[in-house]
Amino acid sequence: MLEIIYQDSWLVAVNKPSGWLVHRSWLDRHETVFVMQTVRDQIGQHVYTVHRLDRPTSGVLLMALSSETARLLSQQFEQHQIQKTYHAVVRGWLEGDELLDYPLTEELDKIADKFSQPDKAPQPATTHWRGVATTEQPVAVSRYPSSRYSLVEMLPQTGRKHQLRRHMTHLRHPIIGDSAHGDLKQNRSAAQHFGMNRLMLHASKLELAHPVTGEPLELRAGLDGVWQRAMQQFGWQNCLPEVPRVELNEETPQDSGQI
Repeated sequence: MLEIIYQDSWLVAVNKPSGWLVHRSWLDRHETVFVMQTVRDQIGQHVYTVHRLDRPTSGVLLMALSSETARLLSQQFEQHQIQKTYHAVVRGWLEGDELLDYPLTEELDKIADKFSQPDKAPQPATTHWRGVATTEQPVAVSRYPSSRYSLVEMLPQTGRKHQLRRHMTHLRHPIIGDSAHGDLKQNRSAAQHFGMNRLMLHASKLELAHPVTGEPLELRAGLDGVWQRAMQQFGWQNCLPEVPRVELNEETPQDSGQI
């Protein structure tokens, strides 16, 4: 059972767990659990995807209950009329706030994107980030005698592939658990000492106008067990009072690095 954040006659939003694929993909033929099929079975109704979250990312996932509503929502996403808010735990101390404007070259999958243009120019990519909290822990990593982490809020203004992960790496503060762009030694230490055995990236909130009624919607996703333990260990329990917490019984899969 998935946690349903919001549901009406036109929309349904769930709190996607880390490690779940949004829909069936031939890139991972052995996977048997998908958000779309689970939600469909849970509410007894067909659902339509309008955006996606990477497999290791948790948080708000919005779906439509008709093709027409899906079209309207897709337009909002394409026209950047929907505000997405993410939170992440990153390596090191990252304080202050900034609108990062750093173009990204397209990341191509060897199989899925084999017909794409390989020498495409970097695409515009902007993210507003804000440092929320920091901590220093007495755990040595590599040549450093202690471990430093930051809680960061990010509002992407564009939607490039792995944009938030790559922007944080560009700032030399990679997201903990990022197997593709992160610090592997730091990832191993964070998993071993603090239980952060997944990508520490969470889609906390979506803000939009309802595509049918026009009413403002604010959809929030609670933090899973891995996040809750990290927040407690680092003394960050009150840093995100607006984000609810949920109880999850299942183990959180580690980032497979496939997406």
